[in-house]
Amino acid sequence: MDGAQARSSPHWLKPWVIAAGVAGAAGIGVLNFTAAQFGDSVPWLVATDLVIDLAILATGIVAVIIVAMRAEAESVRMRTVLDATQARLAAIVDSAMDAIITVDESQHIVLFNHAAEHVFRCRREDVLGTSLDRFLPARFRAAHHGHIEQFSWNGVTSRRMGDGTTLWGLRAGTDEEFPIEASISQATEGKRRFFTVILRDITVRKQAEDALKRSEHELRELSARVLEAREEEKTHIARELHDELGQLLTALKMDLASLREAPPDKRDERMQEMGRLLDQTVTATRRISADLRPLMLDDLGLADAAQWLVEEFAKHSGIICHIEMSGSDALEGLSGSVSTAVYRTIQESLTNIGRHSGAKSAWVAFAAQNGWIDVAVEDDGRGIAPEDLDKARSLGLKGMRERIAYLGGSLEIVRAARGGTRLRARLPMRRRVQREPA
Repeated sequence: MDGAQARSSPHWLKPWVIAAGVAGAAGIGVLNFTAAQFGDSVPWLVATDLVIDLAILATGIVAVIIVAMRAEAESVRMRTVLDATQARLAAIVDSAMDAIITVDESQHIVLFNHAAEHVFRCRREDVLGTSLDRFLPARFRAAHHGHIEQFSWNGVTSRRMGDGTTLWGLRAGTDEEFPIEASISQATEGKRRFFTVILRDITVRKQAEDALKRSEHELRELSARVLEAREEEKTHIARELHDELGQLLTALKMDLASLREAPPDKRDERMQEMGRLLDQTVTATRRISADLRPLMLDDLGLADAAQWLVEEFAKHSGIICHIEMSGSDALEGLSGSVSTAVYRTIQESLTNIGRHSGAKSAWVAFAAQNGWIDVAVEDDGRGIAPEDLDKARSLGLKGMRERIAYLGGSLEIVRAARGGTRLRARLPMRRRVQREPA
């Protein structure tokens, strides 16, 4: 006899008790038969038989009452245990971080935990007994019913829903859809079948995955554009060297040759012309060198280089440009990569203002304090459209963003209060190395 049978059998139901009961029943039967046969001649036998029968009847009634009371007490105890178990189960379901919803075969909700209230933004009292369709986008409802019907008859008790595709839920009373991942299980109670879905709102994770995919796509585009830009820059430098420096040096060579043959009274004029050509050559060389790498940034530092850059931009663009600097003393000994990033950020911003904004004025401000550099460039032009930020060939903005992110900083481009565009960058004075988790 196993444990379950032992618990279900009365403790008094022993073999000797059963044997005694059978013997007593046989004795009563014999006594009743004897009284019936000889009762007329032996009156006391009938009386004795009647007394014994009444005693047995009373004992039986008492025994039935005792058994009934014990059964009722056991039933109450079992109901108490069952209620406590159900309360614990309900507490566990309600404390789960994932939404749990149970529906019957007609897809009506019979269980809705606290996490489901948070995910779908409604109260369980308002949804119990209603159709699950209220939480499904309309375009998925027919397919959902087909999948549930197939699942109910394939013999599988549980499985992951979606099979690698993203599932979508619907916030209660709104048109807001959100991505979810879910698993489903089924159970049968009597002739009724119930389906339980455990689901999780993965909006934040989906946004992070989408952002990562966009970032990877942008990096691939940026890498391709960098290669193109490198070739374009090589072509540009070659053209500058050939068309400007090459022509100036050729003219100097010709003047030098004619100087040898010129009469003494013409030599001073020739030498002045050669001096003018040399000045142009030096100016062109400095301009090309500054485009490649501003030596002033290395020689004088970021503050003076930024001041010169702004003044040169205002001179050549005709745009009134103002610059404000604070904490310039903190820039002493600034990392070369950080100073270059700040300089190129200002340079690229001013170039975009000159090319695209149609602005009349521009403002540049940067401040160094508490180990950080804050840079702001603003104009009063037409402003940049959001779609322009995602253009595949917007190499300058993407390169700027990646350069600053590499150094541990951040970049933001927003609408300016004056109507144009405002670029804000924040960088640490020392590059922050990202440590791999242990």
